[in-house]
Amino acid sequence: MTVMGSILCVDRGRALPLGVRSFEDGVNFAIFSEHATHVWLALFRPEEETPFQEFELNPEQNRTGNVWHIWIGGVPESVDYAWRMDMQPNPNPEIYRFDPRLYLLDPYARVIVGGERWGKRAPRRCAVRRNHFDWGLDKPLNIPLRRSVIYELHVRGYTQHPSSGVSAPGTYLGLTEKIPYLKDLGITAVELLPVYEFEEANTDRYNPLLGTTLFNLWGYQPISFFAPNSAYAYNKTPGSAVPEFKEMVKRFHEAGIEVILDVVFNHTAEGDERGETFSFRGIDNSVYYMLDTEGKYRNFSGCGNSFNCNHPVVRNLITDCLHYWVMEMHVDGFRFDLASVLGRGVDGEPLPNPPLLEQLAYDPVLAHTKLIAEAWDAAGLYQVGSFPASGRWAEWNGRYRDDLRRFVKSEEGMVTAFATRLSGSPDLYAASGRQSHHSINFITCHDGFTLADLVSYNNKHNEANGEQNRDGANDNYSWNCGVEGPADGDVAALRRRQMKNFAALLMASGGVPMLLGGDEMGRTQGGNNNAYCQDNETSWVDWRLAESNRDLVEYFRKLITFRHGHEIFEHIDWGPEGRAEHTEVKFHGIKLNQPDWNRGSHSLAIEMKWRSERIHIAANAFWETLWFELPKDARWKVVVDTSGKADETISGQWVEVGPRTVVIHEATG
Repeated sequence: MTVMGSILCVDRGRALPLGVRSFEDGVNFAIFSEHATHVWLALFRPEEETPFQEFELNPEQNRTGNVWHIWIGGVPESVDYAWRMDMQPNPNPEIYRFDPRLYLLDPYARVIVGGERWGKRAPRRCAVRRNHFDWGLDKPLNIPLRRSVIYELHVRGYTQHPSSGVSAPGTYLGLTEKIPYLKDLGITAVELLPVYEFEEANTDRYNPLLGTTLFNLWGYQPISFFAPNSAYAYNKTPGSAVPEFKEMVKRFHEAGIEVILDVVFNHTAEGDERGETFSFRGIDNSVYYMLDTEGKYRNFSGCGNSFNCNHPVVRNLITDCLHYWVMEMHVDGFRFDLASVLGRGVDGEPLPNPPLLEQLAYDPVLAHTKLIAEAWDAAGLYQVGSFPASGRWAEWNGRYRDDLRRFVKSEEGMVTAFATRLSGSPDLYAASGRQSHHSINFITCHDGFTLADLVSYNNKHNEANGEQNRDGANDNYSWNCGVEGPADGDVAALRRRQMKNFAALLMASGGVPMLLGGDEMGRTQGGNNNAYCQDNETSWVDWRLAESNRDLVEYFRKLITFRHGHEIFEHIDWGPEGRAEHTEVKFHGIKLNQPDWNRGSHSLAIEMKWRSERIHIAANAFWETLWFELPKDARWKVVVDTSGKADETISGQWVEVGPRTVVIHEATG
């Protein structure tokens, strides 16, 4: 090998494990590239842009199979590194996009430095950092999925607003300062939008209304899958993100709250052929991405490229990455963005038995880890209810979201679908042997309207995104209650009731409820249903709302407490005769045993029984008051009445349910 100004001891090294492995006497570096013919390892002093040493690897000595490796002794305690690669001769530069001028990130790097300052473009480097973290007795909590209440949030957006009152806004440690609030709310898991290293500043768009720069706030632009985002660390010393992330997880676990990560393996920030090269494209483009015969990127993600997830090397990378987050970072689960891409073959066609999805489903390390699929992609593949290897996977239930929205806004012909969704969506999950807890139920999520906007806007208002309002979903099944945008008086009161209706039905449904962070306090995005680029008050949680809408926060807390206090919701399952005991679900109309399935109906009553527990839900999406007959063999207490009544015992067998109102009753004897 060629050593430029070498002062270090070098040796052949080992092919495995990939990435960096530190030993007392040195560091082993290993990276995969099938098609590179020339490979260089560059070492940098922290925060310097020029390497102080560079090693050209000898393919006869420093290559085993398709893995390039080198051992270096005497490496400083803290050192940064990057790779350069070339292919000579290159038969097709459109397919093999090697560029020896570029410094490339190691796909297995666990620490990425250079991005500590949010929104500031700077060269990224991999880093070798030796540090110890005292986990104590901490480990993943393994709360059963059927007992979970998930709360989706954005690490930066949750505490960045000045009203958050935290000492470390927009960071992992800032988020930990909100743990008492979250614990009091009653949720069992936070689901964090992407927290790996991503490039937030790789956009040239501006807000046409204000002239300000737009950032990729959400984090769906990954440049490294293993490394926690350095800009989310409060301590801006390079390398601080790893211990601060671990400290955050440890504190959540101490409070009994799980940490689920939103992971994006369907694409990277490198985009199509016009995009910037950070890593994968320059290491082995034809392996890491799905390409057509001309070298063009197949785009099933809507983001310019599609990760080649079922190539064996890429499949191993993803599996190793998940192992790392579970074993080393102690996370409790993963939500896979556009997970249907993970089931496509190298030619882009959906596979009947995708190797990656089956591998993850039966992986022994991940056996108790939550695996949640967003079971669709941007190219129209929609697999809700039919996701491959489905016996293990839970799914974001997009049909639940749509059907509940349409029922509550009083669309015709929705009663049957509404009944199916409330009873755990057996039409979607029974055939594959799954149960209701494989359905992650949600009304809102980061992608779309907030709950307050869902009842305040008929149309999206995304002009500030700089795309002439073309971006974001057009079919939102929203209803503004008569006035577009801010309103008061009767309209505001109706909106508040509709929000409570959605929350009550979500918490009383078979399946696992998921809330969008801030919905419980009435957070608005001003009608923007695609606020991915709004790093400002549009996306930040305004904590003043928790005080001004204290009654709404308390309402959500009460609903979550109610759900936790009743096992009846955990056992809304189905299966062949003789299976374990499960909740019995019956449907009524305004009269007992007479559900109205007609297209013009807007109401339904649901009765649930499990052991000594018994719940009755009267849902009136009609615009006039209805009277519902209650089962006569029990006394009933009102637990929730979204029109304002609660905690009263029913004296007769008929109960008044106001217009657009949900009432939940509990049998008292």
